[in-house]
Amino acid sequence: MAFSVRGKTQTALSDINITPLVDVVLVLLLIFMVTAPVLQSGVQVAVPQTRQVNQLTEEHLVVTIDKDQNVFLQDKPVNIHDLPSILAANPSNEKKVIYVRADQAVPFGAFASVMDAIKQAGIANISIVTQPIQK
Repeated sequence: MAFSVRGKTQTALSDINITPLVDVVLVLLLIFMVTAPVLQSGVQVAVPQTRQVNQLTEEHLVVTIDKDQNVFLQDKPVNIHDLPSILAANPSNEKKVIYVRADQAVPFGAFASVMDAIKQAGIANISIVTQPIQK
């Protein structure tokens, strides 16, 4: 399609300018790269490795013990003496199921204390989180 303006012929600009599109895509990519590590669990623990690991698909409460023997409930630090009352009063745990993530450097005594606190809350279905052995 050509236009005539005072003797000059001009053509219509039919190309799409993709520069703004590329800018927006790169900004979104940068945002996702920065926020993706934040979405993972906040407490870093090196869970023990086992040969057989069952994939669990349901979401339940998670008690984490880090290598310094700090106890966390859903990424929030808690006192081990307050853990039974907090778990018993939690309305989101009507199935009475809990996952325990413990660092492999945690002594058995600290692990047993957390297990005892969970049992005091009336929770008998306890799953221990592990990861598969890397071959």
